[in-house]
Order: sequence, then C-alpha cells, then structure tokens
Amino acid sequence: MADFIQAHAGHADWQIALEHCWSQVRQQLESTPVAGLSLGWCYCTDHYAAQVGAILETLGRHLPGVHWVGTLGIGVAAGPVEYIDEPAMVLLLTNLPPQSFRLFSAFQPLDARPPGFEPFTALVHAHGATGELAAGLKRLSDQTSTGYLFGGLCSARHRALHFADAVFGDGLSGVAFGPEVPLLSRVTQGCQPIGTQRRITRGEGNLLVTLDGRRALDCVLQDLGLPETLSDAELNRALATTLVGLTATGEDVSAQPGSFGTNTEVRHIVGVSRKSGVLVVAEPLRPGTKLAFCRRDAQAAQHDLLRILGEIRRDCGSSARIAGALYISCSGRGGPHFGAPHAEFQMVSRGLGEAVPLVGFFAGGEIARSHLYGYTGVLTVFTAPL
Repeated sequence: MADFIQAHAGHADWQIALEHCWSQVRQQLESTPVAGLSLGWCYCTDHYAAQVGAILETLGRHLPGVHWVGTLGIGVAAGPVEYIDEPAMVLLLTNLPPQSFRLFSAFQPLDARPPGFEPFTALVHAHGATGELAAGLKRLSDQTSTGYLFGGLCSARHRALHFADAVFGDGLSGVAFGPEVPLLSRVTQGCQPIGTQRRITRGEGNLLVTLDGRRALDCVLQDLGLPETLSDAELNRALATTLVGLTATGEDVSAQPGSFGTNTEVRHIVGVSRKSGVLVVAEPLRPGTKLAFCRRDAQAAQHDLLRILGEIRRDCGSSARIAGALYISCSGRGGPHFGAPHAEFQMVSRGLGEAVPLVGFFAGGEIARSHLYGYTGVLTVFTAPL
C-alpha cells in the first residue's frame, strides 16, 4: 500500500521555490511519517529550464535514494492550484516498493530491464521533435503487458527538457510500473461531435477527399449547417474553429450520443479546396477510418472531464481509495478554456477529493495507450485498498 505526498511553490528564484517545496515535504513527513520514499515526480515551468540539472541535484541531496522523473511545461499544477506562464515547480513523492517500478530512457531502455520485472504500464515524457515519435511510442507500448502508456510531451518556449534521474533534450523517458502497482487512467477529449460519424472512403496523405463516397467539403458544410454559397472568408472562419475526430478501424466508438470514444484522435483542418471539395487535415489519413467533425468549447470540456472523474470514482468502488494522482492536460486547455484561472485543476481536485495528492503539467501533446493526442487531458490515479 503506497502513500503519496505533494508540494508546490512559485518564485522567480528556483532555490527559494525548491526550499518552500522541501519545507512542505518535511512538514508532511513529520506529521504523517511515510517510510521508504522511493519515487518522485518533479514538474517545472520552463522558466527553470537552465536550472533543471541543479534542481535534480538538490533534490538528490535532500532525499537520497529517491528516483526522479519529470519534465518542463509552460504550466504546472498541484491540487487545485495552477501555475501558468510563471516560474514554479510541483513535487509528488511515493514509497512504492523499489522492485515495483523501473525508470527508462535512451540510456536505460525498457527492453533491457532486470530479470523478474514485468512492465505492466508506463508513464512517458517525451520531446515533441523526436524523430519517429509515433513509432517510438508503439515500440514502448509493445514492451508493456497491457500496451497502456500515459503521459505527455514537454512544452517550452525555447528549451524543452524531460528527466529520469538525468536530463534529456530529446527522445523519451519515464517510469514503468509492474502489475502490483494498481492504477486507473482515463482520457478526456474536451471536444463534442457536431455531426454524424462518417467513414473515410478516400484519403491521400493529409488530403481528405471523400467521406461515405461524398466530397469532404460537402459533408462538413452539411454538418455545420452552412450553405454552399458562403464566401471564402466565411468558410475559412468556420473551418478555423472546426476539428476532426479520427477513430481507427477496430477502435471503440462511444455509445453515448454527442461524445467520442477513448481512442479518438482530434486534429485541425488546415486547408480547403473549394473546386475539388478536398479538406487538408493535420494527420495522415487512411481509408476506413471513422471521422466526425467537432468543436472545442468550455462546456464540452467541463462535461467530459466530469465524466471521466465519475468513471474513476465508480471503478474504485467501495473497496479502494485514490492514494495519489497525475493529470496531464493540453497547454491549449488551461486557464480561459475552462472559464477562469485554476478552473481545470479545481475540477479535478474536487472530483477526486481535495485530500488526494495531485500534480500535473500542461503538455505539448498528451499520450494515452500508444497514441499521441492533442487538446485532451489524461488522468491517472494510483489506488490502494481500504
């Protein structure tokens, strides 16, 4: 049964912020002793990019024997508090048995794990500019028993970094968990379909040519309720706020009207040809893929976040409690997208229970299963028996 504690602070001087965090950790250890701390998460805003190495070194002096994973984000959060576009850091610590997890990186690949360790699932932090990132996530997924990954891409204005006992400027790193570490994970899309579920009948690279045998442009106009006679400027404005939700053949489709399945990937429409009726989508397209046009708005995002919080509480049932939680949200969702500063993490904290240690960051892309998402939130909770 693992215990979790959290700490957070914001300050222009990273040393002062870290000292505030360490003071919070020390107070919690004194009031509720947690023996054998073994794993820690450290999420920092990109204001501390130049000091990440020093931060890890200082954490190592404070807590020798603890392994650290984390990344930079343009925003980080702990409990109901969000730090967006300001210098800050958040910490989460646990005393999982050392044999129940293993850090990995380019220097410590997961397939070189020690005998006796079975990677069941894995938390992944990655650099978005990594070559063949999708293939790397697929390989990593294949190396776990469940195939389930969760995590996100570091987000930074200039220097994106992630770390797993060392600092990395590209590639992937993180921590794999064995089957004895109980956790639940859900994805919230924050988008709502505005049309019917269609099937791509012709797609060439990023060109969406036909849906259900009809011109793609005709389909999106129908679903948006727009006339074919609208001006080019009006069409471009309408498509700028319209996205596509893609669900591969064989993946689940939500049985609930007005919502997506868990494996739907949302992508932008980035171009249109009125003459040919072709749409350009920011994702290579395959015939047979299911597609629904959609829009992002605060109401849809709030509704779907409440849905996954309810699912997690339901799945915990009466026999388990939530011991700690990670929430990784898209950097495009924070703040105003939920109506007010701190609103998104306030919802998560209230939904899980305000006493649950919770940390996270705002990512440049979110990871769930072997897929890379955008405009989503990935919530993962570690459970313990009551």
